[in-house]
Amino acid sequence: MSRWLLAYDGYDPDWEGVREALCTLGNGYFATRGAQPEATADGVHYPGTYVAGCYDRLASRVAGHTVVNEDLVNAPNWLPLTVRIEDGPWLRLAALAAGDGALLAHRQELDLRRGVLTRLLRFADAAGRVTRMAQRRFVSMDDPHLAALETTLVPENWSGRMEVRSAIDGRVTNSGVARYRLLNGSHLVPDGEGPHGHEAVWLSCRTATSRIGIAVAARTRVDAAAERRTHDERGWIGQDMTVRAQESVPVTVEKVVALFTTRDRAIGEPAEAARTRVDRAGTFDELLERHVPAWDRLWHRSQLDVDREDVQRVLNLHTFHLLQTVSVHTVELDVGVPARGLHGEAYRGHVFWDELFVLPFLTLRFPEIARALLLYRWRRLPEARRAARREGHRGAMYPWQSGADGREETQRLHLNPRSGRWLPDHSHLQRHVGLAIAYNVWRFYEATGDAEFLAEYGAEMLLEIARFFADLAVHNKKGDRYEIRGVMGPDEYHDGYPGRDEPGLDNNVYTNVLAVWVLCRALDVLALLPADSREGLRERLGLTGEEITRMRDVSRRMRVVFHDGVLSQFEGYADLEELDWDGYRRRYGDIRRLDRILEAEGDTPNRYRASKQPDVLMLFYLLSRQELDSVLTRLGYPPGPDLIERTIAYYLPRTSHGSTLSAVVHAWLMARVDGDEAWEFFLESLRGDIEDRQRGTTAEGIHLGAMAGTLNLVQRCYAGISTQGPVLHLDPRLPTGLGHVRLGLRYRGHWGIDVTCSRDRLRVALRPGVASPIEVACDPDRVTIEPGGSWETPLADGRLPARHA
Repeated sequence: MSRWLLAYDGYDPDWEGVREALCTLGNGYFATRGAQPEATADGVHYPGTYVAGCYDRLASRVAGHTVVNEDLVNAPNWLPLTVRIEDGPWLRLAALAAGDGALLAHRQELDLRRGVLTRLLRFADAAGRVTRMAQRRFVSMDDPHLAALETTLVPENWSGRMEVRSAIDGRVTNSGVARYRLLNGSHLVPDGEGPHGHEAVWLSCRTATSRIGIAVAARTRVDAAAERRTHDERGWIGQDMTVRAQESVPVTVEKVVALFTTRDRAIGEPAEAARTRVDRAGTFDELLERHVPAWDRLWHRSQLDVDREDVQRVLNLHTFHLLQTVSVHTVELDVGVPARGLHGEAYRGHVFWDELFVLPFLTLRFPEIARALLLYRWRRLPEARRAARREGHRGAMYPWQSGADGREETQRLHLNPRSGRWLPDHSHLQRHVGLAIAYNVWRFYEATGDAEFLAEYGAEMLLEIARFFADLAVHNKKGDRYEIRGVMGPDEYHDGYPGRDEPGLDNNVYTNVLAVWVLCRALDVLALLPADSREGLRERLGLTGEEITRMRDVSRRMRVVFHDGVLSQFEGYADLEELDWDGYRRRYGDIRRLDRILEAEGDTPNRYRASKQPDVLMLFYLLSRQELDSVLTRLGYPPGPDLIERTIAYYLPRTSHGSTLSAVVHAWLMARVDGDEAWEFFLESLRGDIEDRQRGTTAEGIHLGAMAGTLNLVQRCYAGISTQGPVLHLDPRLPTGLGHVRLGLRYRGHWGIDVTCSRDRLRVALRPGVASPIEVACDPDRVTIEPGGSWETPLADGRLPARHA
């Protein structure tokens, strides 16, 4: 199969949700799931359109409690287009598959290179009339407000009356995730609808509480003489077009759609803007001619090639969905990185810590997008400060789940589908999300050298986060160490101690060590800034010399817990019971969601040495060996030989991989330990969404962090690229499954770097016409490459030979 094509044959109701998520089309402003245009939300299909940053908040009554949830809103469905022959039923694939007529052929193809979804359908109605249908659709990467659908119908063995219905449906709700359906999902309030000229209709609504106006206009054209009738209901409007079809003569229907909201710039009223844009829009083919080159430009900047077609196809799919969620159009928006993209309603469209996995790829190719995503966090710094003050602390405490305004959106109750019980949710105690934001700020500065960003925005975020963690740390009983108590780590299976009423854990090693790393970077920032900027920032923040002294003190005396010669996930971890892993696998098979299994049995993962995903091990993913050694040595815990390898070996068999991020992180970790096992983890991370390895979660939205994580693995692990100041560092480690990796990069103002790794050679070239030379380090070599020049060094089976190591 082509590296640029994702194709599905036949009709499988059990997999329609996965196909719809993976065939989503978007442009960073809005995205629409790959549902069939004639489908409605019926338990099999789920048409969904999501506008970046369009959130709404509703109250629901659950388990005797009133809970308030904010959702990324399912916007009006612009897709509806169906057909019927004579007075027969409107086309529905499910009905055909059930025997009401016959489904003769069905194929869906997603062209990743061009951003076009094609559907080929052949069916017979109950009277034996056979019709062939071909559909193409795209969401314009050229104009972020436009989308288009083209449908060509060919009567194979009949002539007669054919009706085509094209509509806009504003009656949709947020109901795409089964476990949320007891919650209020009616976010859209109709404002009006009507015809516009002869060919178009429009619909306007607003969100229930955030009062964001959303308007959609649709222009439908038929290339045959047609009688046209417009009809509407509150929140729905459509046109029926009747044509006299002739055997073997194609009839083409073209639907062009414009979508605007009150959050948009340079418009008056959204409905007027949508009507005007759809009036001025060209034909389907004219719009496509501008859409495809826009994707070409993105692919040119996203070059990441390997020599295995099956791997390359999935990497292309992951790049495609990343750029549909956060594209060049995102730069003008105030949005973050939704954990499930703009592809579904899982996690309610919230922003977690997924920038950790997304920004490395973007920063080295689209630094302007990465910068915009960091500014989303900067704009919510005042809310993070208020959150810290409410907890009695200085600085900024960012929420685990963020949405419109940056308040904590994490649910306080969650449903275990296995037991049917609603349970307390303490995941808001994952304070480490602030550390991830500070980490991203520093890594962005390292890779771009954007001193203006650091001075204007980044330093303020980094210092306020460091300030919070310095204040969060408290002296232990002896007074010789600082501790951080009552938090959760990335693991998520452990939210407290057995027998203790208060939730939270003490001295989670990931939180403590990364906090020290962030404190050190905050001190570095103060040293980096020019004196006037530094003093101005300190004055603006009210940052005292006493606080800076405390930061320095905490960064030298934070407590780190060990047991059995490895880093302890948290204090008391060594006192937990060992889980009977083999027994649970025999009983349940798939134990990725071990927490749900244990709770359904009346037990809790808090009792066991069992993790959902990497926790301690995340330190080895984020920090180089030298950085980690430096932190531990600074704290007075010299790491000693093989600490990393021992810790990996300890936690790997105690991890259930209940998150798609788990395989990504383990693929990175094992690349330094066991190449064959690392390759298996990498393949597992590639399969995560395309095979729905988490059993039902992909239909609710793709896992954007895991997708971006695979791309980062290729560039950061296999090509060995690291960002350390003005010099580009490389330490390639090709896995056994690959013989060739090629990347195009942008680094610190250099916009034409090509890196090629094969089993026996590393080559770095700087394209002609760039502004200045670049310095490259590949130990022990350190060279300067001029524009148009290149440099090569030998590799031994994809790695630096011993003389370099």
